[in-house]
Amino acid sequence: MQVFLTGGTGYIGAAVLDALIRAVHHVTALVRDPEKAARLEARGATPVLGEIAGPRRYLEQAVAADAVVHTAFEATPRGPAVDKQFLDVILPALAGAGGARAFIYTSGIWVLGPQPDGADETAALAPADIVKWRPEHESQVLAAQSAQLRTAVVRPGIVYGSSRGIVSDMLKDALNGLVRVIGDGKNRWPCVYDRDLGDLYARLLASTDASGVFHAAGDEDECVFDIAEAIRSHVDPVADIRFMPLTEARAKMGPYADALALDQVVRCPHARALGWSPAMHGITGNAPRLFEEYRRAASRE
Repeated sequence: MQVFLTGGTGYIGAAVLDALIRAVHHVTALVRDPEKAARLEARGATPVLGEIAGPRRYLEQAVAADAVVHTAFEATPRGPAVDKQFLDVILPALAGAGGARAFIYTSGIWVLGPQPDGADETAALAPADIVKWRPEHESQVLAAQSAQLRTAVVRPGIVYGSSRGIVSDMLKDALNGLVRVIGDGKNRWPCVYDRDLGDLYARLLASTDASGVFHAAGDEDECVFDIAEAIRSHVDPVADIRFMPLTEARAKMGPYADALALDQVVRCPHARALGWSPAMHGITGNAPRLFEEYRRAASRE
């Protein structure tokens, strides 16, 4: 299958790219600079230089593909507007291209808001402030479903593995002697290993009737304190844990703090129905492996 991928050098996008290459798809990946383009090419993708905000540079290649997988997000104040612009251009272009096409959009579990009692893909949304714009974009993607265009929304949990992301930041902090936890740490994070997440995207492309919303998280329901405890105990000397009051965290981090403090139990029946089953089962029992991955990946950067 010919796949056009955005965000192929990002944290989620890199895992997706690796999964698509393993599944023997031909991947064309949008990238902003020649250095990153060379890295993508070395990993087996065909790079296209351009930015999400400049569709003229890549629209022809995207529409020529059998599927478009969108994992990119511009982490600036204009990020939501750029994302909306991308959807406004790409969805009608794919729908009018002739033949069957697929579009996979990357959202996240923070759109669910607090979910202490559990939420599957049918749950009502109560998005955290930091992602309050995402439900509208999800709805636009799902509404674009047609006989010519199959659409899906993936909501990854908190991704772990390699040397990037929230959990890797905790590994780095532990190596520096101090792990910070917002609040009392009793809230639960739905987490997913990066390689397992990539596998879900590959399964979605392979399942020609798969559409709608798909959660991607394990069933471990690990609380943040237990994650921090497992991480800090695997460094020598053992790192300290500092509990940061939510009010202080908000002052330093803004709405990101509230997202990290969410208590969420997330289930994935739609993803499981595709045969998806995470191979990595949580963080607390895999801390030594994650430290090894972190050190190996960080040494290459």
